[in-house]
Amino acid sequence: MTEEEKWKASLSCDATYDGKFFYGVKTTGIFCRPSCKSKSPKRENIVFFDTAEEARQFGLRPCKRCRPDLLEFQPQKEAAENIKSTYDQFFADHIRLKEELKKLGLNRNRVAQLFQLQYDKVPTEYLNELRISRAKELLMSTKDNVLQIALQSGFESLSTFYNHFKKTAGVSPKEYRTAILSGEKSHDY
Repeated sequence: MTEEEKWKASLSCDATYDGKFFYGVKTTGIFCRPSCKSKSPKRENIVFFDTAEEARQFGLRPCKRCRPDLLEFQPQKEAAENIKSTYDQFFADHIRLKEELKKLGLNRNRVAQLFQLQYDKVPTEYLNELRISRAKELLMSTKDNVLQIALQSGFESLSTFYNHFKKTAGVSPKEYRTAILSGEKSHDY
């Protein structure tokens, strides 16, 4: 591949060339993937490399935007995984969940968009699945009443809990507990 072809690929931010070469910018001291969306540098400031290691040996550091030092860089996937991890950890505590999501530095709409793109469901749907799953565990393993279980599972009202539980399990929480504790296996809860 000629330097002119590499230059054209870099100008057009062509991701098909990622991993085939890297380009360094002498004036900034960084190196990038061909797909980097940073401002295009002047041609006379560009040096091409076959590997990221060659760029490092030349004295350049990796771009923070395109992360050429990583084998695979998918910031949206990484953000969605961080969102899911936060949901998994704090689904039952609305205040803490809100605080932890805020730490991710994304607005509410972006959180919902990234999560749905990655997991093909809206956050509310996923959170309710987690909460119902937790409620089922508590119904089987504790003697707590239904209101306590609803609150411990992250539901803020008993009616919301009942509606989601019945829609998911096909029976009320009390009926679920009775069936599970009596060993009834005829229902697929």
